[in-house]
Amino acid sequence: MKKSRVNLLSLILVLIVMFSCKEQVSNEKSEMVSTETEGGHPNLILTKQGVREIRAQLGNIPIFDNTLKEVQEEIDAEIELGIDTPTPKDYSGGYTHVRHKRNMIVLQKAGVLYQILDDEKYAKYVKDMLMQYEGMYKGLPKHPKTRSYARGKLFWQCLNDSNWLVYVSQAYDCVYDYLTEEERNKLETNLFKPFADYISIENPQFYNRVHNHSTWGNAAVGMIGLVMNDEELINRALYGIKDLEMDKTAKDDDGGYINKDGKAGFLANIEEPFSPDGYYNEGPYYQRYAMYPFLIFAEGLHNVRPDVKIFEYKEGVLLKSINALLNLSDADGDFFPLNDGQKGMSYYNSALVTAVDISYHFGVQDPGLLSIAKQQNRVLLDDSGLAVALGIKNGEEKPFNKKSINLSDGPNGSQGGVGILRNEGIELVFKYAAQGSSHGHYDKLSYSLYDNGDEVIQDYGLARFVNIEQKGGGNYLKENKTWAKQTIAHNTVTQNETSHFNGDFETGNKYHPELNYFSSEHENVQVVSAKDVHAYAGTEMLRTMAVIKDEDFEKPYVLDIMKVTSNKANQYDFPYYFLGQVLQTNFEYKTPATLKTLGNKNGYQHLFVEGSAKAQSGNSKLSWLNKGEFYTLTTVTTTADDLLFTRIGANDPYFNLRREAALLLRRKNVKNTTFVSAIEAHGSYSPVTESAVNSKSNIAELKVLLDTEAYTAIVITNVKGNSKLFITANINSEKEVKHKLKINNENYEWSGSYYFK
Repeated sequence: MKKSRVNLLSLILVLIVMFSCKEQVSNEKSEMVSTETEGGHPNLILTKQGVREIRAQLGNIPIFDNTLKEVQEEIDAEIELGIDTPTPKDYSGGYTHVRHKRNMIVLQKAGVLYQILDDEKYAKYVKDMLMQYEGMYKGLPKHPKTRSYARGKLFWQCLNDSNWLVYVSQAYDCVYDYLTEEERNKLETNLFKPFADYISIENPQFYNRVHNHSTWGNAAVGMIGLVMNDEELINRALYGIKDLEMDKTAKDDDGGYINKDGKAGFLANIEEPFSPDGYYNEGPYYQRYAMYPFLIFAEGLHNVRPDVKIFEYKEGVLLKSINALLNLSDADGDFFPLNDGQKGMSYYNSALVTAVDISYHFGVQDPGLLSIAKQQNRVLLDDSGLAVALGIKNGEEKPFNKKSINLSDGPNGSQGGVGILRNEGIELVFKYAAQGSSHGHYDKLSYSLYDNGDEVIQDYGLARFVNIEQKGGGNYLKENKTWAKQTIAHNTVTQNETSHFNGDFETGNKYHPELNYFSSEHENVQVVSAKDVHAYAGTEMLRTMAVIKDEDFEKPYVLDIMKVTSNKANQYDFPYYFLGQVLQTNFEYKTPATLKTLGNKNGYQHLFVEGSAKAQSGNSKLSWLNKGEFYTLTTVTTTADDLLFTRIGANDPYFNLRREAALLLRRKNVKNTTFVSAIEAHGSYSPVTESAVNSKSNIAELKVLLDTEAYTAIVITNVKGNSKLFITANINSEKEVKHKLKINNENYEWSGSYYFK
């Protein structure tokens, strides 16, 4: 009996232990499921924690709420229209191109709405469209349009296919847990993996190099790899396709090149194009375009693969680049059209909404970014957009003050740069950068000038009507090479009617100008100076440009000194591409009965000569009116100089070029010469009151007092007889250097790069 009782107690203890262990295992399993669910999807751009916080704040964050409402209305309308995935056949601007481009954006937004609103209709819409693409893609041939060096399948080029996958990967992440395992396998096996392989392995000439195209390709492969948890795709995105034999001199249809060092992948595309200051070598237009894949993939890496430490890569250059890009815009937020750049592109573009939000969320939470986000009046519907919305709601924004800045070019910051001088609405953009990859122009030491966001002296930009099908399928026009890239299209010196580096990309890609000095410490005088010795063999160009605020002048004015030294006599052409209506000149010019071109190649074939003159005095002056403001150019001339009024548009039967004017100063048969000019902004005109105020120049004389290898001295005398002297150090221009100089028995002493008094 006693033994039986012991056995019963033992059995009870065993059962208790078993039950306890089972409960513990059950609890651990429950915790594992919970952890896996928390670590599941979405995790790419939106996160589970972010979704919870967004839902908790809805109705209390005005800019986010308004953005959400607009997106919901937009996507609800799309759902009503139904799904259309047409057979691809068009170039940019054609229906099938536009529809597939629209679909990728709609998919991304619908996925986000599903997560934030928890409404199944959006998930179902995404699933249905993805399944339609899955059924279509399996048998889809290459795009029928053959222009591209890397044809896509949905689009005429792999670049647009990559755009599609960058957006659609976000949609897939948002509905990942909504789909069954069978549905996910079907999509990944028949659509996403083949899609990623096609734009990478099957098109290495597109994917495996350093270029904004490749950045999109890398981000596309990497983002879908992150969603699918495919380590091979993620590594392919970060490091490129390894062990690949490629022709490293092969050109694409853009004029670009495969990286000669063999580097490729997302990290290489951060290392090489960006300078330590965040300047992107292709220029702000393409930096804006590339910032979306750079930052959206970086955000995904940060969330899913924090071990990569992407926002710390190359000393945090991705976040630095956003500040640089914002500084490369004028007072209205339009980007300066350096290299290939379409005018009017601005930080109101959706890519910059992404850039500003991500920079604020993952950076130092600069309150100046909030002021730009407030102007943009929309945010991303994700974790970073929530952070910005809360910052604005709490009144934390401060003005984003653009000041004078010098941005270095090149991966190590040693390949020239761009200097921007700003004072009271005047913005001078001085380009002494490297070639700029395939989108670069032959425009060493060129500049453009702005007054409160309006162009005064313009850079032409690109010759392209982006996404307008009637104009070359929305792609680059031949005039981009025959005109826009050529030296004569820019505000710099053209020697013997030949472009810099003879218009040869390989040669231009080897060289860059060197900074002489940059000075922005003093409010009244800001200067940038740089030298080029490679654009023309045997010729050196040194250009010094200053924005000077003088109490005798209504607004700051620009002083421009271009010193040219050569080993032989040449013809030098020096244009001023002014915008506006000619008011007055101090020289007499003749207008021809029949228009003739200025030349027959290197861009000269696109210039009509509308007027010609011989300079008649030591100063030649041109005044013009533009957008209610008066401007005057005063340039130092001799009676041997020719003055030509030109207009763009010759040999342009399809009217692809804008019909804009220039005054061109031609100096013939000289070895060494210095072009000196000043540009004033003054007065205003109101068509309402019909009153002109201060419409005349304030400069009575501009004179070269001294011009040697070491120094150039300029005297600026105003109409009241007051004179100021500007001396620039052509050599030994470091800040700590002390200078002593005697001019006309007057002694001048100063420390630093220049003297002004």
